[in-house]
Amino acid sequence: MIPRYSPRDVAALFTDQHRFDTMLEVEILAAEGLGARGVIPPADVAALRERRPVVDAAFVAEVDERELVTNHDTAAFVDVVQSRIGMPEGAWIHYGLTSSDVVDTALCFTLTKAMDIVIAEATHLRDALTRRAVSSIDLAITGRTHGVHAEPTTYGAKFALFALQVQRDIDRATRAREGIAVGKLSGAVGTYSNIDPAVEEYVCAALGLRAVPATQVIGRDRHAEVLYACASLGTAMEQFALEVRHLARSEVGEAEEPFAKGQKGSSAMPHKRNPVLSERLCGLARVLRGYLLNGPHDC
Repeated sequence: MIPRYSPRDVAALFTDQHRFDTMLEVEILAAEGLGARGVIPPADVAALRERRPVVDAAFVAEVDERELVTNHDTAAFVDVVQSRIGMPEGAWIHYGLTSSDVVDTALCFTLTKAMDIVIAEATHLRDALTRRAVSSIDLAITGRTHGVHAEPTTYGAKFALFALQVQRDIDRATRAREGIAVGKLSGAVGTYSNIDPAVEEYVCAALGLRAVPATQVIGRDRHAEVLYACASLGTAMEQFALEVRHLARSEVGEAEEPFAKGQKGSSAMPHKRNPVLSERLCGLARVLRGYLLNGPHDC
């Protein structure tokens, strides 16, 4: 993610602290599931929850330092968690699990939360476009094809079409969210050889996920669908922004972006009022499509 343009609530989901905290919750839930099956003594299960370590900057640094020894990120994470909880109870952490059980389930949980934010924000956008469509339905504007004057249309018609496009993107994002809201705790190669399927069901239910068949990892087509939904929504934003950029050109002058007091369009030309937000959206949409071309299937 690009820090300058990343919404804080989304960026917070993809920090190392949130990643490790989510992985830790998967580990604790797995132990609780094993406890319900009589594998782990109830007192040990309670101790794991009570002594659950706080995942802060110091925790992340300790995992990074431990990884220099293990040369394995999940093993380093497990070592730190076990040492923080203490033995003998800490030995139950990661019992019967493989790395992808924890990493993939935690990532799917995070992506589900991220898509919730995307869908909510897209819904706000659709509603705003709908309101503008209604309020400007009779506001005439020159229609263009190939950039050349054609028949008259209205701003309301433009906003209505934009709203419909965003609704299609909401539908796509909703399907992608459903597809990624899954988890797996089926062990190495997904055969449940070291863990009861009931544990997987317990963990996924607690996280609001759906247990799915998998190999060592959850199918990456699910991740690709999420990325496509985001790229498609970004392309819609680019289309709207490109329209604003065109209408804001000096020789057209039919629309412009808001310009705040104290804002500057140029360090050398004080008269400039550039459509900087629209330009930024167009650029970020291209970045999203670039991610799609080199996405999960290439990992």
